[in-house]
Amino acid sequence: LRITTESIVPGMEIHNVCLPPKKTTLQKLKQRLGEIFFPDDPLYRFKNQTWCKKLLLGLQFLFPIFQWGPEYSLRLLRSDIISGLTIASLAIPQGISYAKLANLPPIVGLYSSFVPPLIYSILGSSRHLGVGPVSIASLVMGSMLSETVSPHDEPILYLKLAFTATFFAGLFQASLGFLRLGFVIDFLSKATLVGFMAGAAVIVSLQQLKGLLGIVHFTTKMQFIPVISSVFNHRDEWSWQTIVVGVSFLVFLLTSRHISMKRPKLFWVSAAAPLTSVILSTILVLCFKLKTHKISIIGYLPKGLNPPSANMLSFSGPDLALAIKTGIVTGILSLTEGIAVGRTSAALKNYQVDGNKEMMAIGLMNMAGSCSSCYVTTGSFSRSAVNYNAGAQTAVSNIIMATAVLVTLLFLMPLFYYTPNVILGAIIVTAVIGLIDYQAAYRLWKVDKLDFLACLCSFFSVLFISVPSGLGIAVGVSVFKILLHVTRPNTLIMGNIRGTNVYQCLGRYKEASRIPSFLVLAIESPIYFANSTYLQERILRWIREEEDWIKANNEGALKCVILDMTAVTAIDTSGIDLVCELRKMLEKRSFQLVLANPVGSVMEKLHQSKTLDSFGLNGIYLTVGEAVADISTLWKSQP
Repeated sequence: LRITTESIVPGMEIHNVCLPPKKTTLQKLKQRLGEIFFPDDPLYRFKNQTWCKKLLLGLQFLFPIFQWGPEYSLRLLRSDIISGLTIASLAIPQGISYAKLANLPPIVGLYSSFVPPLIYSILGSSRHLGVGPVSIASLVMGSMLSETVSPHDEPILYLKLAFTATFFAGLFQASLGFLRLGFVIDFLSKATLVGFMAGAAVIVSLQQLKGLLGIVHFTTKMQFIPVISSVFNHRDEWSWQTIVVGVSFLVFLLTSRHISMKRPKLFWVSAAAPLTSVILSTILVLCFKLKTHKISIIGYLPKGLNPPSANMLSFSGPDLALAIKTGIVTGILSLTEGIAVGRTSAALKNYQVDGNKEMMAIGLMNMAGSCSSCYVTTGSFSRSAVNYNAGAQTAVSNIIMATAVLVTLLFLMPLFYYTPNVILGAIIVTAVIGLIDYQAAYRLWKVDKLDFLACLCSFFSVLFISVPSGLGIAVGVSVFKILLHVTRPNTLIMGNIRGTNVYQCLGRYKEASRIPSFLVLAIESPIYFANSTYLQERILRWIREEEDWIKANNEGALKCVILDMTAVTAIDTSGIDLVCELRKMLEKRSFQLVLANPVGSVMEKLHQSKTLDSFGLNGIYLTVGEAVADISTLWKSQP
């Protein structure tokens, strides 16, 4: 299908391409910084308000509890009590289990389910976030610290490093929120997170084989091959009593999880199952005295409130770098999980969660936690889902949960003495198995093969190298993908849809056709130093291929190359040099270079660099259609 220049929309009005309104450098900088750091304009509520109103709004901004507190009612309290007690039944066994996953004393997990939720209920903006220890952050902290310090040989030093790492995690999180640098965590793309979470879940589950099989001597490494080797190399330590108890309760927990997934109204089944398992297994061990039959138990857990731990924070010494590194890594992971969960529940209930405020809330929560014998905490997928399904209305549900944990710490700790360790392993496996999102991986395969490759790289890196290295590779793959898109942007050859002023990709629209003597190219990215050389080479190749097509089809000679710059949102000095060099090169070959629809910032830089002077009156047009119509008319008027 061919289109002649006569078929272009006749009588078209030609518009001038205007420069943007003139602004000072300070005005431009202020606008740009506002777009980068304040895209949501968080201070819009303060405009045109009295000082008293501004003070109240400031309190509500810093402490979201003042937003919903004045309107709180007994009806809301009833819903929050139900949801708070429900997530407490899940948080208590999970807290003990996740602390062991981080190679910390089990009591630290309960401490971490008491203080942080109270702080978050005052500072956090999510109404449904269930706060406490989480599996991935626990695994990463345990694996990173135990590579250097043994939790068994040097328990006090290990505990100091865990609290110090928690402090730095909170400091890092709060700093990101205060400086509004939340976009940093976006470097962990969805694809890499799917792979990372799945790999970590497999490693966590395999590590629980130590408890589920009753193995005493087990590897401390967190890679697939050493863990599997350790399982089979210590077959003589397998305990059939432990295996029977572990498998029985694991089946019970997985069945309850399946029931709740199939019927969301029965959410309480999976929520109550971990605590039920702890109670039943404890009674079983106590009644039959199976301790003597190789089933290990938790043992003594101290009663009382969180002891202060500010004196255990260590800001000097040879292990400080390890604590900082562990804090930053666990801080990023816990932030990613917490904010993702908060935004998901907010979207379901049609309210907004401020990501930067959440970062500050989670960060301050962890900094305070590090001074009260807590390790890294955040919003948990499982607890938040139960909290939402149980009908939580406000953050008071976290206060109710913390109160239940407080009662447990003060009065119920002796009841956990005979709780078997095998049940903690079963609880952990049940919790992390939901992190293996095979449906998301399948969607990645169907939609974007490069994303699926990033997912696989992240998954196998965690599985066969290490969890921290897997995270680093996940970030590296995400950055590489960004660089790939930036350095190798998409370019298209465009054609006109007959009878319209619309130009679209020739390869996409069959009704789009070439215009004789014109080559219309679209660039779909900013033009930077990183891609200017590539774009020059690609444009010259498009021209060469077009000339070959013209020769093969006996068409008219190519005279004009039009660059559609609608999608070119920015340009730097290297991009400007590319435009100048391209114009000179095409001029030597008797081709005219025309720019169509440059955006305001691009137009301004072209003007300031005097590049527009070399294009003349017929070098810049508002649309591709106007360029084709006007240049065609000029050619006809020439003798």
